[in-house]
Amino acid sequence: MCGSDSQNPSHLSEDFSQIFFSKLPMSSELLLPGQPISLPKGPTPSVGPGIYSRDGQMRASLVGTPRFEGSTLTISRLRPHPPAPNSLVLGSVTRLSPLQALLSITVVDGVPLPLGEEFTGVIRTQDVRATEKDRVKIGDCFRGGDVVKGLVISLGDARSYYVTTARNDLGVISATSEAGATMEPVSWQEMRCPKTGKIEKRKCAKPEGL
Repeated sequence: MCGSDSQNPSHLSEDFSQIFFSKLPMSSELLLPGQPISLPKGPTPSVGPGIYSRDGQMRASLVGTPRFEGSTLTISRLRPHPPAPNSLVLGSVTRLSPLQALLSITVVDGVPLPLGEEFTGVIRTQDVRATEKDRVKIGDCFRGGDVVKGLVISLGDARSYYVTTARNDLGVISATSEAGATMEPVSWQEMRCPKTGKIEKRKCAKPEGL
């Protein structure tokens, strides 16, 4: 006589679900709180830690990458860490000089830093772009308050890091015009104010998806 567990439909269903979900491909994209989670077609997984469901759509409640634990979809909390060489960072421009721009780094590899634990990024003229480095003017590339996406090159002084924007996807990702409007990039070195139509110079990051 066979054991009762092997004949129990609920046990069979649970085992099938765990096998099914363990083989589903999941995106390795880092999600921010509130972002929707794209699920493959099939049974709906259970909601685990780091995830909530609203209006039939699963969304992230933590910064992280979703993954399956059996038939449950979870996001583990990512711990903030200091920048390291090749870290992607986001920061706002705090000071400009003829030779460099200083950033207050607030996000490292997609993970926000705790308030008050920001690091300083230094973008030197030779690290702004890959060509015509000797013709770079910092004031034509960045302005105070600009949000910049950069790549850490190396450690500088205490709590400071040398950062480069010498790649198409690196540079200013958000900036406010002199008229107080959020500007739109029109080329890799210009942004336009939607309110006045005025063009301002920046070293722009290529918008995602273009």
